Amino acid sequence: MASGDDRRTQGLTIGVDVGGTKVAAGVVDGAGTVLHAVRRPTPGHSAPEVADTIAAVVAELTADYEVWAVGIGAAGWIDAERSRVVFAPNLAWRDEPLRDEVAARVGLPVVVENDANAMAWAEYRFGAGRGRRDLVCLTVGTGIGGGLILGGELYRGAFGIGAEAGHMRVVPGGHPCGCGNEGCWEQYASGRALVRLARQIAADDPAAATAMLEASGGDVDGLTGPDVTEAARKGDPAAIRCLMEVGHWLGEGMASLAALLDPDRYVIGGGVSDAGDLLLAPARERFLEAVPGRGHRPVAEVVIAELGSQAGLVGAADLARI
Repeated sequence: MASGDDRRTQGLTIGVDVGGTKVAAGVVDGAGTVLHAVRRPTPGHSAPEVADTIAAVVAELTADYEVWAVGIGAAGWIDAERSRVVFAPNLAWRDEPLRDEVAARVGLPVVVENDANAMAWAEYRFGAGRGRRDLVCLTVGTGIGGGLILGGELYRGAFGIGAEAGHMRVVPGGHPCGCGNEGCWEQYASGRALVRLARQIAADDPAAATAMLEASGGDVDGLTGPDVTEAARKGDPAAIRCLMEVGHWLGEGMASLAALLDPDRYVIGGGVSDAGDLLLAPARERFLEAVPGRGHRPVAEVVIAELGSQAGLVGAADLARI
Protein backbone atom coordinates (compact mmCIF):
# COMPACT_ATOMS: atom_id res chain seq x y z
CA MET A 1 0.00 0.00 0.00
CA ALA A 2 1.18 3.53 -0.71
CA SER A 3 2.38 5.52 2.26
CA GLY A 4 2.12 9.14 3.40
CA ASP A 5 -0.04 11.57 1.46
CA ASP A 6 0.10 9.35 -1.65
CA ARG A 7 -2.35 6.96 -0.07
CA ARG A 8 -5.08 9.58 -0.44
CA THR A 9 -5.02 9.09 -4.18
CA GLN A 10 -3.35 5.71 -4.61
CA GLY A 11 -4.24 3.67 -1.50
CA LEU A 12 -7.19 1.35 -1.23
CA THR A 13 -10.32 2.18 0.73
CA ILE A 14 -13.57 0.33 1.31
CA GLY A 15 -16.90 1.81 0.36
CA VAL A 16 -20.09 0.52 1.98
CA ASP A 17 -23.56 1.35 0.63
CA VAL A 18 -26.28 0.71 3.23
CA GLY A 19 -29.89 0.72 2.08
CA GLY A 20 -33.18 -0.56 3.38
CA THR A 21 -32.71 -4.00 1.80
CA LYS A 22 -28.98 -4.50 1.16
CA VAL A 23 -25.49 -3.76 2.39
CA ALA A 24 -23.07 -3.60 -0.55
CA ALA A 25 -19.34 -3.07 -0.06
CA GLY A 26 -16.24 -2.99 -2.22
CA VAL A 27 -12.52 -2.32 -2.25
CA VAL A 28 -11.91 0.77 -4.40
CA ASP A 29 -8.67 2.25 -5.71
CA GLY A 30 -7.84 5.91 -6.30
CA ALA A 31 -9.18 5.77 -9.86
CA GLY A 32 -12.62 4.67 -8.70
CA THR A 33 -12.18 1.06 -9.81
CA VAL A 34 -13.93 -1.57 -7.70
CA LEU A 35 -11.44 -4.39 -7.19
CA HIS A 36 -13.73 -6.72 -5.27
CA ALA A 37 -17.30 -6.38 -4.02
CA VAL A 38 -19.62 -8.25 -1.65
CA ARG A 39 -23.30 -7.90 -0.81
CA ARG A 40 -25.51 -8.98 2.08
CA PRO A 41 -29.12 -8.36 3.09
CA THR A 42 -29.76 -5.53 5.55
CA PRO A 43 -30.56 -7.31 8.83
CA GLY A 44 -34.03 -6.10 9.70
CA HIS A 45 -34.21 -2.77 11.47
CA SER A 46 -31.78 -3.28 14.36
CA ALA A 47 -29.06 -0.61 14.48
CA PRO A 48 -26.50 -2.90 16.23
CA GLU A 49 -27.15 -5.66 13.71
CA VAL A 50 -26.59 -3.24 10.82
CA ALA A 51 -23.27 -2.17 12.37
CA ASP A 52 -22.34 -5.85 12.80
CA THR A 53 -23.13 -6.53 9.15
CA ILE A 54 -21.02 -3.60 8.00
CA ALA A 55 -18.14 -4.86 10.16
CA ALA A 56 -18.55 -8.35 8.71
CA VAL A 57 -18.29 -7.21 5.09
CA VAL A 58 -15.27 -5.04 5.95
CA ALA A 59 -13.60 -8.03 7.62
CA GLU A 60 -14.30 -10.17 4.56
CA LEU A 61 -12.70 -7.61 2.25
CA THR A 62 -9.70 -6.82 4.46
CA ALA A 63 -8.85 -10.52 4.56
CA ASP A 64 -7.49 -10.13 1.01
CA TYR A 65 -6.75 -6.39 0.69
CA GLU A 66 -4.86 -3.91 2.81
CA VAL A 67 -6.97 -0.79 3.17
CA TRP A 68 -6.57 2.34 5.26
CA ALA A 69 -10.10 3.73 5.65
CA VAL A 70 -13.79 2.92 5.31
CA GLY A 71 -16.49 5.18 3.88
CA ILE A 72 -20.13 4.38 4.57
CA GLY A 73 -22.93 5.70 2.38
CA ALA A 74 -26.06 5.52 4.52
CA ALA A 75 -29.68 6.07 3.51
CA GLY A 76 -30.34 8.77 6.09
CA TRP A 77 -29.55 12.29 7.25
CA ILE A 78 -25.93 12.60 8.37
CA ASP A 79 -24.55 15.23 10.75
CA ALA A 80 -21.93 17.78 9.69
CA GLU A 81 -19.11 15.78 11.29
CA ARG A 82 -19.94 12.79 9.08
CA SER A 83 -20.30 10.60 12.17
CA ARG A 84 -23.95 10.22 13.21
CA VAL A 85 -27.10 9.24 11.35
CA VAL A 86 -29.53 11.86 12.62
CA PHE A 87 -32.58 10.22 11.05
CA ALA A 88 -33.29 7.45 8.56
CA PRO A 89 -36.86 7.07 7.22
CA ASN A 90 -36.41 3.40 6.31
CA LEU A 91 -34.02 2.14 9.02
CA ALA A 92 -33.97 2.26 12.83
CA TRP A 93 -31.33 4.99 12.97
CA ARG A 94 -32.22 7.88 15.26
CA ASP A 95 -29.17 9.92 16.28
CA GLU A 96 -27.09 6.77 15.73
CA PRO A 97 -23.28 7.11 16.26
CA LEU A 98 -22.61 4.90 13.25
CA ARG A 99 -19.02 6.05 12.63
CA ASP A 100 -17.86 5.19 16.13
CA GLU A 101 -19.87 1.97 16.29
CA VAL A 102 -18.29 0.66 13.09
CA ALA A 103 -14.79 2.00 13.83
CA ALA A 104 -14.79 0.15 17.16
CA ARG A 105 -15.60 -3.06 15.32
CA VAL A 106 -13.17 -2.77 12.40
CA GLY A 107 -10.20 -0.87 13.84
CA LEU A 108 -9.95 1.51 10.86
CA PRO A 109 -10.79 5.19 10.29
CA VAL A 110 -14.43 5.51 9.26
CA VAL A 111 -16.49 8.33 7.75
CA VAL A 112 -20.25 8.31 7.19
CA GLU A 113 -21.91 10.07 4.27
CA ASN A 114 -25.44 10.30 2.92
CA ASP A 115 -25.86 7.67 0.21
CA ALA A 116 -27.11 10.14 -2.41
CA ASN A 117 -24.17 12.44 -1.65
CA ALA A 118 -21.86 9.48 -2.18
CA MET A 119 -23.53 8.70 -5.50
CA ALA A 120 -23.22 12.34 -6.59
CA TRP A 121 -19.54 12.43 -5.69
CA ALA A 122 -18.86 9.24 -7.62
CA GLU A 123 -20.60 10.53 -10.74
CA TYR A 124 -18.76 13.86 -10.42
CA ARG A 125 -15.36 12.22 -10.04
CA PHE A 126 -15.67 9.19 -12.29
CA GLY A 127 -18.99 9.15 -14.15
CA ALA A 128 -21.59 11.25 -15.93
CA GLY A 129 -20.65 14.42 -14.05
CA ARG A 130 -16.96 14.54 -14.97
CA GLY A 131 -15.88 18.05 -15.86
CA ARG A 132 -19.07 19.68 -14.48
CA ARG A 133 -18.71 22.00 -11.51
CA ASP A 134 -22.41 22.56 -10.81
CA LEU A 135 -24.23 19.28 -10.78
CA VAL A 136 -27.49 17.88 -9.40
CA CYS A 137 -27.61 14.12 -8.94
CA LEU A 138 -30.93 12.41 -8.23
CA THR A 139 -31.34 8.78 -7.22
CA VAL A 140 -34.85 7.82 -8.23
CA GLY A 141 -35.58 4.62 -6.37
CA THR A 142 -38.12 3.88 -3.66
CA GLY A 143 -37.86 7.60 -2.89
CA ILE A 144 -35.70 10.40 -4.29
CA GLY A 145 -32.22 11.02 -2.97
CA GLY A 146 -30.38 14.21 -3.89
CA GLY A 147 -26.72 15.14 -4.09
CA LEU A 148 -25.28 18.53 -5.07
CA ILE A 149 -21.88 19.46 -6.44
CA LEU A 150 -21.59 23.26 -6.35
CA GLY A 151 -18.43 24.94 -7.57
CA GLY A 152 -16.68 21.56 -7.61
CA GLU A 153 -17.46 20.87 -3.95
CA LEU A 154 -19.92 18.47 -2.37
CA TYR A 155 -22.60 20.58 -0.69
CA ARG A 156 -23.84 19.25 2.66
CA GLY A 157 -25.47 22.31 4.24
CA ALA A 158 -24.84 23.93 7.62
CA PHE A 159 -25.98 20.87 9.60
CA GLY A 160 -24.91 18.17 7.12
CA ILE A 161 -28.40 17.32 5.88
CA GLY A 162 -28.73 19.53 2.81
CA ALA A 163 -29.76 18.35 -0.68
CA GLU A 164 -32.74 16.29 0.55
CA ALA A 165 -34.58 17.24 -2.62
CA GLY A 166 -37.03 14.36 -2.37
CA HIS A 167 -38.58 16.06 0.64
CA MET A 168 -39.42 19.33 -1.06
CA ARG A 169 -43.18 19.69 -0.62
CA VAL A 170 -44.85 19.94 -4.02
CA VAL A 171 -48.47 19.09 -3.15
CA PRO A 172 -49.62 20.58 0.19
CA GLY A 173 -51.86 18.04 1.90
CA GLY A 174 -50.78 15.35 -0.56
CA HIS A 175 -49.62 11.78 -0.03
CA PRO A 176 -48.06 11.14 3.40
CA CYS A 177 -44.29 10.71 3.45
CA GLY A 178 -41.95 8.77 5.73
CA CYS A 179 -40.31 12.05 6.77
CA GLY A 180 -43.49 13.06 8.60
CA ASN A 181 -44.78 15.58 6.04
CA GLU A 182 -47.34 15.28 3.26
CA GLY A 183 -46.97 15.95 -0.46
CA CYS A 184 -43.19 15.50 -0.75
CA TRP A 185 -41.70 15.34 -4.24
CA GLU A 186 -40.65 11.72 -3.82
CA GLN A 187 -44.28 10.71 -3.31
CA TYR A 188 -44.94 11.68 -6.95
CA ALA A 189 -41.67 11.05 -8.82
CA SER A 190 -40.24 7.80 -7.46
CA GLY A 191 -40.55 4.04 -7.56
CA ARG A 192 -43.12 4.24 -4.78
CA ALA A 193 -45.21 6.62 -6.88
CA LEU A 194 -44.83 4.43 -9.96
CA VAL A 195 -46.03 1.32 -8.13
CA ARG A 196 -48.92 3.13 -6.45
CA LEU A 197 -50.19 4.41 -9.78
CA ALA A 198 -49.76 1.05 -11.53
CA ARG A 199 -51.61 -0.81 -8.79
CA GLN A 200 -54.43 1.71 -8.87
CA ILE A 201 -54.84 1.28 -12.63
CA ALA A 202 -54.67 -2.52 -12.34
CA ALA A 203 -57.27 -2.57 -9.58
CA ASP A 204 -59.66 -0.15 -11.30
CA ASP A 205 -59.35 -1.51 -14.83
CA PRO A 206 -57.52 -4.87 -15.08
CA ALA A 207 -58.12 -5.02 -18.83
CA ALA A 208 -56.02 -1.88 -19.27
CA ALA A 209 -53.17 -3.38 -17.26
CA THR A 210 -52.88 -6.78 -18.92
CA ALA A 211 -49.15 -6.64 -19.62
CA MET A 212 -48.32 -5.31 -16.16
CA LEU A 213 -50.39 -8.02 -14.50
CA GLU A 214 -48.75 -10.68 -16.67
CA ALA A 215 -45.37 -9.46 -15.45
CA SER A 216 -46.51 -9.76 -11.82
CA GLY A 217 -48.19 -13.14 -12.23
CA GLY A 218 -51.66 -11.57 -12.03
CA ASP A 219 -51.12 -10.20 -8.52
CA VAL A 220 -52.16 -6.54 -8.28
CA ASP A 221 -50.56 -6.08 -4.87
CA GLY A 222 -47.40 -7.78 -6.13
CA LEU A 223 -46.82 -5.32 -8.98
CA THR A 224 -43.31 -3.85 -8.82
CA GLY A 225 -41.48 -1.04 -10.57
CA PRO A 226 -39.52 -3.46 -12.80
CA ASP A 227 -42.85 -5.08 -13.80
CA VAL A 228 -44.09 -1.68 -14.98
CA THR A 229 -40.87 -0.99 -16.88
CA GLU A 230 -40.95 -4.42 -18.53
CA ALA A 231 -44.54 -3.91 -19.67
CA ALA A 232 -43.76 -0.40 -20.94
CA ARG A 233 -40.88 -1.73 -23.02
CA LYS A 234 -43.36 -4.10 -24.64
CA GLY A 235 -45.51 -1.12 -25.58
CA ASP A 236 -48.21 -1.47 -22.92
CA PRO A 237 -50.11 1.87 -22.90
CA ALA A 238 -50.98 1.76 -19.18
CA ALA A 239 -47.36 1.13 -18.16
CA ILE A 240 -46.13 3.87 -20.49
CA ARG A 241 -48.70 6.20 -18.96
CA CYS A 242 -47.41 5.40 -15.45
CA LEU A 243 -43.83 6.22 -16.41
CA MET A 244 -44.96 9.38 -18.19
CA GLU A 245 -46.74 10.53 -15.03
CA VAL A 246 -43.70 9.91 -12.86
CA GLY A 247 -41.45 11.54 -15.47
CA HIS A 248 -43.73 14.57 -15.57
CA TRP A 249 -43.35 15.06 -11.81
CA LEU A 250 -39.61 14.47 -12.05
CA GLY A 251 -39.30 17.27 -14.62
CA GLU A 252 -41.50 19.53 -12.49
CA GLY A 253 -39.16 19.21 -9.54
CA MET A 254 -36.04 19.66 -11.64
CA ALA A 255 -37.45 22.95 -12.94
CA SER A 256 -37.82 24.19 -9.35
CA LEU A 257 -34.25 23.16 -8.60
CA ALA A 258 -33.08 25.07 -11.68
CA ALA A 259 -34.67 28.23 -10.29
CA LEU A 260 -32.71 27.80 -7.08
CA LEU A 261 -29.38 26.30 -8.18
CA ASP A 262 -28.98 26.80 -11.96
CA PRO A 263 -26.93 23.61 -12.48
CA ASP A 264 -25.47 22.72 -15.86
CA ARG A 265 -26.35 19.01 -15.64
CA TYR A 266 -28.77 16.66 -13.91
CA VAL A 267 -27.59 13.09 -13.48
CA ILE A 268 -30.41 10.62 -12.86
CA GLY A 269 -29.66 7.28 -11.21
CA GLY A 270 -31.50 4.78 -9.06
CA GLY A 271 -33.62 1.79 -10.01
CA VAL A 272 -36.40 3.71 -11.77
CA SER A 273 -33.82 5.23 -14.14
CA ASP A 274 -33.48 1.75 -15.68
CA ALA A 275 -36.55 2.72 -17.70
CA GLY A 276 -34.31 5.08 -19.69
CA ASP A 277 -36.13 7.40 -22.08
CA LEU A 278 -39.50 6.00 -21.05
CA LEU A 279 -38.88 8.07 -17.90
CA LEU A 280 -36.44 10.72 -19.07
CA ALA A 281 -38.26 11.81 -22.24
CA PRO A 282 -41.34 13.06 -20.32
CA ALA A 283 -39.06 14.41 -17.57
CA ARG A 284 -37.04 16.46 -20.07
CA GLU A 285 -40.24 17.65 -21.78
CA ARG A 286 -41.80 18.87 -18.55
CA PHE A 287 -38.52 20.36 -17.34
CA LEU A 288 -38.26 22.49 -20.48
CA GLU A 289 -41.92 23.53 -20.15
CA ALA A 290 -41.66 24.49 -16.48
CA VAL A 291 -38.15 25.96 -16.12
CA PRO A 292 -38.37 29.67 -15.19
CA GLY A 293 -37.48 32.01 -18.04
CA ARG A 294 -37.87 29.22 -20.58
CA GLY A 295 -36.77 30.25 -24.04
CA HIS A 296 -34.52 32.99 -22.68
CA ARG A 297 -31.89 31.11 -20.71
CA PRO A 298 -29.49 28.19 -21.11
CA VAL A 299 -30.84 24.99 -19.60
CA ALA A 300 -29.14 22.00 -18.06
CA GLU A 301 -28.69 18.63 -19.70
CA VAL A 302 -30.52 15.66 -18.19
CA VAL A 303 -28.54 12.43 -18.46
CA ILE A 304 -28.49 8.92 -17.02
CA ALA A 305 -25.90 8.07 -14.37
CA GLU A 306 -22.97 5.99 -15.62
CA LEU A 307 -21.83 4.04 -12.55
CA GLY A 308 -25.02 2.13 -11.85
CA SER A 309 -25.50 0.24 -8.61
CA GLN A 310 -21.86 0.69 -7.56
CA ALA A 311 -21.96 4.49 -7.50
CA GLY A 312 -22.78 4.68 -3.79
CA LEU A 313 -19.94 2.50 -2.62
CA VAL A 314 -17.46 4.11 -5.05
CA GLY A 315 -18.36 7.56 -3.82
CA ALA A 316 -18.24 6.53 -0.16
CA ALA A 317 -14.82 4.96 -0.65
CA ASP A 318 -13.49 8.07 -2.39
CA LEU A 319 -14.91 10.40 0.26
CA ALA A 320 -13.10 8.38 2.90
CA ARG A 321 -9.90 9.83 1.40
CA ILE A 322 -10.95 13.44 2.07
